[in-house]
Amino acid sequence: MVTGLTQFEFNEEGQGLFSEMHELGFLPDEYTLGSVLRGCAGLRTLCAGRQVHAYVIKCGFEFNLVVGSSLAHMYMKSGSLVEGEKVITSMPIRSVVAWNTIIAGKAQNGHLEGVLDQYNLMKIAGFRPDKVTFVSVISSCAELATLGQGQQIHAEAIKAGACTVVAVISSLISMYSRCGCLEDSLKAFMESEVGDAVMWSSMISAYGFHGRGEDAIKLFEEMKQEELEANDVTFLSLLYACSHCGLKDKGLGFFNSMIEKYGLHPKLEHYTCVVDLLGRSGCLEEAEAMIRSMPVKADAIIWKTLLSACKIHKNADMARRIADEVIRQDPQDSASYVLLSNIHALARRWHDVSEMRKMMRDRKVKKEPGISWLEIKNQVHQFCIGDKSYPQSREIDLYLKELTSELKLHGYVPDIGSVLHDMDNEEKEYNLAHHSEKLAIAFALMNTPEGAPVRVMKNLRVCTDCHVAIKYISLIKNREIIVRDASRFHHFKDGKCSCGDYW
Repeated sequence: MVTGLTQFEFNEEGQGLFSEMHELGFLPDEYTLGSVLRGCAGLRTLCAGRQVHAYVIKCGFEFNLVVGSSLAHMYMKSGSLVEGEKVITSMPIRSVVAWNTIIAGKAQNGHLEGVLDQYNLMKIAGFRPDKVTFVSVISSCAELATLGQGQQIHAEAIKAGACTVVAVISSLISMYSRCGCLEDSLKAFMESEVGDAVMWSSMISAYGFHGRGEDAIKLFEEMKQEELEANDVTFLSLLYACSHCGLKDKGLGFFNSMIEKYGLHPKLEHYTCVVDLLGRSGCLEEAEAMIRSMPVKADAIIWKTLLSACKIHKNADMARRIADEVIRQDPQDSASYVLLSNIHALARRWHDVSEMRKMMRDRKVKKEPGISWLEIKNQVHQFCIGDKSYPQSREIDLYLKELTSELKLHGYVPDIGSVLHDMDNEEKEYNLAHHSEKLAIAFALMNTPEGAPVRVMKNLRVCTDCHVAIKYISLIKNREIIVRDASRFHHFKDGKCSCGDYW
């Protein structure tokens, strides 16, 4: 009963039944304790989990493989990676399950490089990765956007016979998509002889992430013909695709269909997508009304989404009101301060910009720096404006100077208005030329064969000037340049971008 309740995520009821079992004098076995610990992991109740850990030691199960793996999983799922690792390292022997637990734990807690390290150690120790291992490792490659390593692990998954597993295929679709290789995502999808709603949703999401909204909708129609039941993840992917392609009416239609036809209850993420959809389309008042009337509690992210739309449509009055909502919920999040400061700067309200900066200093809020990275020959190179420690620093500066002159001859005009500081024009141009994505692209152009595609990842949204400049670079250098920013992919080719300047 304890196991059954936990499997169906009735975790509190499972915990209650375990307590009753203990009171009646029944001693648990390894499977009871494993289930109880999974229930604690589901509830993310670290305090209760530690109590069960003490009970595990008392019962003499601390070195049991099943219990030890469940115990480590509980700690890691609850955010305590160090305690989870201690449990694994204290086990006299390790199983594949134990290795998978620590790999998945590192992935869940954002220690992505550590995932790849553990994967290599697992193989060195003589253990064969299974489907669970590959899902975690491939997903980490997706987040890191390390295409070379992802391709290598894909080959190892094929060799291990894991590429017939739907979860592994879904991870591959996501990995190739997030590394900028949409065609490889589609290939993984098309070659699969099995499939479920999750795998189809992964491909719909991949299309949306790359700005292929119509293809995402077409695939959804095919999914219905296959009689696969769409779930809330499917609709989230569809709404995302519509919001990034300006398909307002279709997006709203899917949102209504989700509720009325499929009987699904929208989560906060669905409402955030609809607010983004309305905001990008210029329906700011309608978007705000939705936030204030929705049945779930608004968080800082949904307000920040609307604040970003205020910047796009230069609505300073609404922006101030919305920024207050964001700052009230998350006073240490720098994005809302920066967005509002940007809106003031665009209107040349330098006094208001100074006030925002002062507020950030007073509250000790630090702006997240723009960072771009790319992978060349299985090595990741990272770039940040003002950082001179990156390889070939001096050569890149000279290359960018020559490249900017060449761009200007073809009609490029630096958008100095997007430099949100009160400085002279020459300083603004230098600042623009050294944005992290331009540094990364220059490095790639200098160190890859002519005609080879360039893939760059960035942690923040690509600025307007960089977007224009990269279009010119793709034309002049005859290169396809693929940039993943904080919200989507941009495919630059022949002087055009796949987003159609709608991002």
